[in-house]
Amino acid sequence: MDQCGFPKNLYYYYQSWWDTTLPVLNIAPHWNWLNRWGFEPEVWIDSNADSVNLKLNGKDLGTRLIQKNQHLKWKVKYEPGLLEAKGYKNGFEFISKIETTGPAFELVVSPHKTTAIANSTDVIVVNISAVDTGGREVPTANNRVRFKVTGPAKIIGVGNGDPSSHEPDKCETGLWQRSLFQGKCQVILQMGDTPGKVGFEASTEGLWPASTEIHTLPASFHNIAPAIDQIKPSGLPDGERIMGADISFLPQLEAEEMKFYDFGSNVSEDVFEILKRYGFNYIRLRIFYQPENPEGYSPDKGYCNLKQTLEMARRIKKAGMKFLLDFHYSDYWADPGKQYKPAAWASLPFGILKDSVRNYTVRVLLALKAQGTLPDMIQPGNEINHGMLWPEGHISQPDQLSGLLEASISGIKEVAPEVPIMLHLALGGQNDESVFWLNNMFARGIDCDVIGLSYYPRWHCTLDDLKYNMRDLIRRYGKDIIVVEYSQKKEEVAGAVFALPNGKGKGCFIWEPLNTWEGIFDKNGKPTRWLHAYENIKAMYLDEDSKN
Repeated sequence: MDQCGFPKNLYYYYQSWWDTTLPVLNIAPHWNWLNRWGFEPEVWIDSNADSVNLKLNGKDLGTRLIQKNQHLKWKVKYEPGLLEAKGYKNGFEFISKIETTGPAFELVVSPHKTTAIANSTDVIVVNISAVDTGGREVPTANNRVRFKVTGPAKIIGVGNGDPSSHEPDKCETGLWQRSLFQGKCQVILQMGDTPGKVGFEASTEGLWPASTEIHTLPASFHNIAPAIDQIKPSGLPDGERIMGADISFLPQLEAEEMKFYDFGSNVSEDVFEILKRYGFNYIRLRIFYQPENPEGYSPDKGYCNLKQTLEMARRIKKAGMKFLLDFHYSDYWADPGKQYKPAAWASLPFGILKDSVRNYTVRVLLALKAQGTLPDMIQPGNEINHGMLWPEGHISQPDQLSGLLEASISGIKEVAPEVPIMLHLALGGQNDESVFWLNNMFARGIDCDVIGLSYYPRWHCTLDDLKYNMRDLIRRYGKDIIVVEYSQKKEEVAGAVFALPNGKGKGCFIWEPLNTWEGIFDKNGKPTRWLHAYENIKAMYLDEDSKN
């Protein structure tokens, strides 16, 4: 690694021979040799696979065996596109890809944690990268980036890992800035002594800026870890593999008369049948308290309310699929930046608020049970690493947060005691914060069967960070892991989850693939190339041969 901790080639070389638990497959260098058609760079492969196959734009460049403590080398004539390596080990396959990117379009800010202690000493490492319109890191970007902080924190240093750089690591001109090196740079933030919210922004000429928000907690925060006997390893049935999708937008799309088609067909189909054909076996639904409220998610129409959830649950079960119910406990979106209480609960005393959470949870689940469509998994809250039902349930008040979670889980257990419970954190690659949150909740008596993570590279660091976080959480807590929200890097995310040790990686749920992000259908309901990715995922991880 360099001085900023950015991995270099030797990192993957040593990892491939010293780490026997993690599938390692790294391609170097980049594939952005613009205007150099015919140039033959040397491509290095570091891997602990038994053999590796390399393809360029689908053309097979051969399969080679790996010798102990060696790496593979190919001379590859450059043409823009996709360079793909596939490793084979003990009957298991894993994939790594690099591809020619477009020009840098925007910056991405990735803090190593988004919760800190306001004690004048706690620090946060923030990595900045440049990506193209497809969200791919641009390894040749060298823009000079400026930084701005608002709130109780300050910058104490910058870097980019370039040993030949003469740019200062400290601010000398009144303006904190640093050039990207190999598409990256880094900032170190130090927290102040006042709890609150810290804003951080990175900007540069010609690219869209990026920002993040950090929640700082009182220095008196009671940070505790669970005793060994408080950790109860648990999970889903052995062998279960989930390829899921959150398609809560579906009723709204159908009301707008959107139809869905498979490749080569002009005849529309029920979208559930298309999804099943490509390996999807689980659907995630979000439910809001009263989304029809004027300040709610869907004024007047009430999308994602209980009535529509009941109808969607019937359709899911009729299609022979399972479903995960995602309680937002809000009239509106609940995520790390906002966890608004329902309007009807705005002024409730805390004790009555807890009762309301429990009673509402029971009411929803009883309605689902009455029609024979109980969820197959339930998450009490959505992306709750900064808490839920603010301000009472903010992470700065962990005893109250755990009390609200206990109320929800108690309601779940009353109606559906056998249904697995997921705790969902928007911390795909942020290991320190994941451990901080889970330690504090487990130590306060909260338990779960599954840890759910969101992974969007824009906010949740690198794929390597995701892999490390998942493996460390399994090691610490013995829980199953699901990436319950993602969109980009479809095959890579699936591969990372299903490669987790002891079958603890149970699967992933793409978020709203019918009409957002890297959607598997276009605006006319026609399938996109992203639907083909699920053919590959199904063949590699879900078909019977792939499980053996």
